[in-house]
Amino acid sequence: MWVSASHENGLVLPAVPEDINGTRRVVLFGPPGIGKSTAAGVLGRRLELPVVRLAPRPQDARVPYAGLLELALALRPLPAARELATGLDEAAGRPASPDVAGPALRLRRQTAALLRDAPPMTLVVDNAQWLDADSAAVLGWALRLAPDLPVIAAERTWRPGAAGHWCGEDAYAVRVPPLTCPQVATLLSSHGLAHREVTRVHAGSGGNPALALALAQVRGHTAAVPVTEDAGVDPVLPPPARQLVGAWLDTVSAEVQDLLTLAALDDRPGLDLLCRLAGPAAENLLAEAEAAGLVDLQQPGGTVRFTASAIAGELVARQPGHARRLLHARLAGASRDGVRRDRHSVLAADDSEPLAGHHAAGAAVRARLRGEHALAAELSLLAAQRTPHDAGDLFTERALTAVRDAARCGDLPRSRAAARLVLGHDTTAAQRIDALIALIDASGQHLHGADELFADALHAAAGRSDLTAQILIRQSIWANVKEGDPERACALADRAADLAEAAGDTTTTVMALTMQARVRRILGHPDAATTLSRALSLPRTAHLPVNATPQHLAARHALFDDRPEETRTGLLPLLVEAERTGDAEATVDILRGLAEAELRAGRCARALDHADRAQALTDAAALSPAPACYTSALAEGAARRTDLALAHARRGVDTARQEDNKVFLSRNLFALGHLLLAAGRPKEALQALKEVRALEELQRVRDPSVLRWHPEFAETLVALGRLSQAQGLLDDTRRTAAALGRDTVLPPLERVQALLDAACGDYDTAARRLTDAADRLHHLPLERGRTLLALSHTERRGRRRAGARAAAHSAADLFTAHEALPWARTAARTLARLQDTPAGTTDPRLTSAEQRCAELAAAGASNRDIATALTVSVKTVEATLTRVYRKLGLNSRIQLAHTFTQARE
Repeated sequence: MWVSASHENGLVLPAVPEDINGTRRVVLFGPPGIGKSTAAGVLGRRLELPVVRLAPRPQDARVPYAGLLELALALRPLPAARELATGLDEAAGRPASPDVAGPALRLRRQTAALLRDAPPMTLVVDNAQWLDADSAAVLGWALRLAPDLPVIAAERTWRPGAAGHWCGEDAYAVRVPPLTCPQVATLLSSHGLAHREVTRVHAGSGGNPALALALAQVRGHTAAVPVTEDAGVDPVLPPPARQLVGAWLDTVSAEVQDLLTLAALDDRPGLDLLCRLAGPAAENLLAEAEAAGLVDLQQPGGTVRFTASAIAGELVARQPGHARRLLHARLAGASRDGVRRDRHSVLAADDSEPLAGHHAAGAAVRARLRGEHALAAELSLLAAQRTPHDAGDLFTERALTAVRDAARCGDLPRSRAAARLVLGHDTTAAQRIDALIALIDASGQHLHGADELFADALHAAAGRSDLTAQILIRQSIWANVKEGDPERACALADRAADLAEAAGDTTTTVMALTMQARVRRILGHPDAATTLSRALSLPRTAHLPVNATPQHLAARHALFDDRPEETRTGLLPLLVEAERTGDAEATVDILRGLAEAELRAGRCARALDHADRAQALTDAAALSPAPACYTSALAEGAARRTDLALAHARRGVDTARQEDNKVFLSRNLFALGHLLLAAGRPKEALQALKEVRALEELQRVRDPSVLRWHPEFAETLVALGRLSQAQGLLDDTRRTAAALGRDTVLPPLERVQALLDAACGDYDTAARRLTDAADRLHHLPLERGRTLLALSHTERRGRRRAGARAAAHSAADLFTAHEALPWARTAARTLARLQDTPAGTTDPRLTSAEQRCAELAAAGASNRDIATALTVSVKTVEATLTRVYRKLGLNSRIQLAHTFTQARE
């Protein structure tokens, strides 16, 4: 079992095995910079023995017995170490002769004696790939006579399942895994990078910590995306990164590097293409590259994927222009895909080739039609760059097409490069506005110099009401999300709607009315529904982004009103459209909406699937992580693991703070508070939820159905004994809900009111409230389950154990049926405490704390989940489980789960 990367003295440590189950020989392998040495150190400390470390260097590999000499020097206080050193001196001074068996046997005997006489220790051999062959042979023989000596070897390449390793034929081989994107964010926290830049660094490094640090030295470095110089992006890595990638590439042969260079020049290199280029040797060459961790061959459609895009960038950068064109010509000749053949032909041609732009434009159209939008964006930009500037409208149209294509798939570098072509050319106001709007839309939360950009756009649109309206809509979105000022956003949307309607621009009118309806709902404006109905009544055009349509907003409002099935029905066709057009941001928005709808309907597995897809697309397209993190936190916390859910929420909070995104700062703080409350940590939940209330008040959000923080905050106050504050919040929220006709928010408020009644000793009233609220929540299974859990606690406090057991049993069945695993575990614990005999008791020597910890571990909870549930540290959980294993005579969690299952039966 593995644990995720941890932190020590401010450093991110790579994942290491949680339990080696008695294995005394471990080989950690992976590419340069992946963290093998650090992982070996962590594992060595975990064994709690003194560490003797050998660290051979490249020059040592050619010196016979250099490794043995280093071992003798490390243990030189021992007589056996001095004897070994003397033997090595004699072997070095002995002239070469055919009879070498005598000295070799003597060295083996002396090394075995040294390992036998040494005090308890862990032998760590770092950079074991440079251990000389003679030392490896002697050590391998001696270690067989010392089977209890722990040995950890760290080296660059070694295939599990290969012939036995020198440290032991049964050595446990472990490939050190790369860091995840959140772990890279932690690693780079002191570098002041924006989250979008962190995402690009993660893609460029493939999670290799040393490479990530090298890439981060150049803030906002764009070489993490392996594109050609035609994209307007410098592909050259910073020197430290080039050195590290070079060392990584040097672990494979020159033939492998040549083949990988061809793969790097293709946007989606396939095994069949590379086999046509390299012949029968291609498969063996790629297997060598995969063993070195350079590529991943297990991809859909037989595609070769570089594990770190900086590898591809370095391979491309090594090729001078003429050599690169020749390689593209080879690829064009071997490609059987017409679009990619045209791409390579364009890149193989000289910049002055008159037909290159025409071929690139045609290929972009075909790529767009078959849904390959990233390829279409690259080809569109190539078409614009290869079109003569004196071609007039043709050049401008191709550049605008490139801006739109890149914006649609979230490729900000290409969008900016194409926008520069338009803005630097003699264009009309409409064309300039078109480029600026596409750039604004592509930039999302990463729009720098927004005020100047909007001012420039409004100046260019002067006298054109339709163009001015388009700019005002973007300003409205910016005011709502970044400035947290929905009133200003509403005023801007109102003005945009009037201008667009006067100009007869239906598309812009629909977009403005939709934005009006969005912010009016937030502000509790009585005309919000009427405004949305007006937008829905107008004909929809193909130019409107899917997530800016009134249909999308209507589905969101249905979710606010607790109609998840209506939300799902409305969003599914929009998802198909967003994926067809390649609009990454719209696809993420719709997947998030589907995840929240499925969660509200109690379909936790589906919700988690949608949330995972949204998160993956967010990271792939380098979108702001804050929206996807919010949805992932809710879905993960309901369906799978609390610790991962908290990590998503905290990442979302950090991102939103950095980007000054007030909307999703509120949402991620709400998710954080909700999860902490569910985990039984109300003091921490209070801090998050207090900030949510402050942000919502600052933004003048009036509608309590948009973000349901009110019952969570009130329940937190009750848990902390602040009863009068909780009552005041409940009364205020009820009045607002009644004024706006938001009856759907009342049942959760009734649940908290019942908890407040119970806290005041009125258990009968509390039970009646909870029973009534549960009856009103049949269409929202998770909310119903929470209400039944509250009923169980209330009945128990009222000394009605039978009623408490019945409610807890119903809650447990409900959560289990809907695959809400964290809630199901909570309900199971509640039910176990209500049994006449504690469920799962297996030995009277277990303390209550040990019993609870063992029950959770037997149920499949991770150490972090247990720590969260019991409000203790992970180290405390590990120590407690060690005591449980010792008391019960067990060795693993599987045995523990089996023991508890038998006890229940």
